[in-house]
Amino acid sequence: MGDDDLCFVDAVELARRVRVGEVSAREVVGAHLGRVGRVNPGVNAVVSVDGEGALAAAGLADERLAGGGDVGPLHGLPVAFKDTHLTRGTRTTLGSRVFAEWVPDEDELVVARMRAAGAVGFGKTNVPEFGAGSHTFNAVFGVTRNPYDLGRSAGGSSGGAAAALAAGLQPLADGSDMGGSLRNPASFCNVVGLRPTPGRVPSYPAANAWDSLTVPGPMGRTVADVALLLSVIAGPDPRCPLSLDTPPASSFRAPLERDTRGLRVAWAPDLGGRVPVESDVRDVLDRQGAVFEALGWRVEEDCPDLDGADAVFRTLRAQAFLLGLGPLLDEHRELLKTSVVWNIEEGRRLTGADLAAATAEHTRVLRAAVGFFERYDVLIAPVSQVAPFPAEWEYPRVVDGQAQETYIDWMRSASYVSLLGGPALAVPAGFTEAGLPVGIQIVGAPRAERAVLEVGAAFEAATGWGRRRPAL
Repeated sequence: MGDDDLCFVDAVELARRVRVGEVSAREVVGAHLGRVGRVNPGVNAVVSVDGEGALAAAGLADERLAGGGDVGPLHGLPVAFKDTHLTRGTRTTLGSRVFAEWVPDEDELVVARMRAAGAVGFGKTNVPEFGAGSHTFNAVFGVTRNPYDLGRSAGGSSGGAAAALAAGLQPLADGSDMGGSLRNPASFCNVVGLRPTPGRVPSYPAANAWDSLTVPGPMGRTVADVALLLSVIAGPDPRCPLSLDTPPASSFRAPLERDTRGLRVAWAPDLGGRVPVESDVRDVLDRQGAVFEALGWRVEEDCPDLDGADAVFRTLRAQAFLLGLGPLLDEHRELLKTSVVWNIEEGRRLTGADLAAATAEHTRVLRAAVGFFERYDVLIAPVSQVAPFPAEWEYPRVVDGQAQETYIDWMRSASYVSLLGGPALAVPAGFTEAGLPVGIQIVGAPRAERAVLEVGAAFEAATGWGRRRPAL
C-alpha cells in the first residue's frame, strides 16, 4: 500500500492496523506528513506543523506498544488540532493577529483526551478569526481552500479540519460548533461532522461554563470514525456543570449497523419555509427521497416550531462574543476583522430584557422540540443553504434571490438547529452538477447521539457518497 492509500484508510481500520502491528505509528505519521508536504500548500488546511516532534512522539508510541504497554483507541493516529483549541507547547493563534505567537501552557480538554487516547499531534487546523463565520480565512495564515475545488470555500469554522480530512492529511479531527461550525464544513468538504448534545463533550476552559450554544465535537470521513472519536472526547468533567455521564462514552464505539426500516422521519428541506435554499442544493436534496424509500423509512414533511429561532440565536451569539472577546475590542480594535467587531458591539447593545426574552423563547423552542421528537425518530434537513462558494467572498450575500444582511444570516439552516438541544450529524449526500459536495443533517432528540449515528451509518451505507475523493 502506497503512502497516499494509507492516508485514506478509515480511522477505525487504521487504528486497528497500528494496534496489531501491521503498520507502525511512525510509518502512519510519516505518510501523513509526506502528504501534508505535497498537498497542503494548495489547500492550506494545516498550520503550525511540527513534523519532527510528531515523528518523535510516534516513535515513543511504537516503543510503548512493543513493550506491552496499554494503548488507547487512537494510538498512533496523527491529528492536527483545531486552532481555536488550546494546545500546550504548540502555537494557538485563534486565527487572530492578537494571538499570532501565543503558545498556551495547557491543553483544551478535548485535546487532552485525544492525546491520552494515543493521538499524535502534528500541528493545528486553520480557522476563521476567533472561529467567527463559516468560511475559513484569517490575517495570520490566509484562506483554506476546498479540496474538491481549490477556488471554493471549505466552510468554517472547522474548515481547516474538514479540508484536512477530505485531502487525506489526517484521519480524524476535533472541531466545535455554535451555528454550524462542525456541520457546514463537513457538508462543503464531503466528510462527516457531529454537533453533540450540549454537555456530551464538555468544554474546558470556557468563558461561560453554562453555555449550551457552543459545543466541541468530532469529525471524520465516515460515521464510524466520528463515533470512535466521540467515544474518546465524551464523558463528564467536574469543571463542566452541564456535562453528561450516560451512556458510557465507550458505548459509542460499538458497531452502528441496525435495521432502520420503519424509521419515523420528519423531512424539512427548507425548515418549513423558513430558509431560502439555492437550486443546486435543492436538486441534491430532492434526490434523497429515493434513498429514504429504499431504506424503508416513513417520511413526512414536517419541521419543529422555530419561529423565534433567529432572534434567540443572534442574541445568544452576541452575548457570547461580548463575554469572550469584549475586552479585545477596547485593546485591539484595529486588529479585529469587521464582522467580529460588529458581533461584539451587538453584544454591548443587549439589554437585560433582550436576554430574558431570548432565554424564554429558547426554552419554548426546546420544549416544542421534545414533543416533536416524540412523534419522529429524526429530523432530516439541509446542512447548508448553498454549495461551496468562491473563496474570495467573505460570505454569500444573496441566497436564492434573498439578500443576506450579515455574515451569519446564510447559515440559518444550521444555526436554527443548534437551538433544538440534540445531536445533529452532517453526512455526505451527493454533488451538484458542478461537482461540489452537499450534505444533509440528521437531527435527534437531546442525548440521542447513538440513534443519530446509527441512522447516519444506514444512510451512508446506502449512498456511499463519502467515498468520493478529491483529485489532489
